[in-house]
Amino acid sequence: MISTNDPTSLIILDSQKWLERAVIGLNLCPFAKSVHVKNLVRYAISDASSEAELLHDLKSELLYLNSISPSKTDTTLLIAPLCLESFLEFNQFILKTNKLLNKLDLVGIIQIASLHPRYQFSGTEFDDVTNNTNRSPYPTLHLLRESSIDRAIQAIPDAESIFQVNMETMRRIGVDGWHDLGVLATTKTT
Repeated sequence: MISTNDPTSLIILDSQKWLERAVIGLNLCPFAKSVHVKNLVRYAISDASSEAELLHDLKSELLYLNSISPSKTDTTLLIAPLCLESFLEFNQFILKTNKLLNKLDLVGIIQIASLHPRYQFSGTEFDDVTNNTNRSPYPTLHLLRESSIDRAIQAIPDAESIFQVNMETMRRIGVDGWHDLGVLATTKTT
């Protein structure tokens, strides 16, 4: 049982609530529900306060995910509540994550998706509601198995339209609808 007095537990609870209410609840990722209900999502919290520490934790999680059967852990959310609060810094950090994938020879095996509380798509204003499709309670690196993505895409008709459908969903629910989901961080980490 997760203790609500432990900040680490609250970070996991926030992330689970976001996954359930936003990602699954709004069907932002049609692949998420299956791995969630089967308890195949690993929530890993990094206590990193620097990029170097976070890269170290990312390396550990990449190696772990690559070493374990998908029937035990299919995907990992590496949550970094103490690091990369600035989206610009986070976005630049993503370049380093891709270099790490190359160095570990995991390109084509694992993919890293980026999620951040201040996520902003290029060409949008900060408060554009469509940015919420990639906003999570804390800076998060989503580690996905390419093989799982391939299987999921085959099972979902029109998978290439997911992005556009998500934009339409965000516009439909609006800022108030997003806030009504209650998926913002409840734990102050800095």
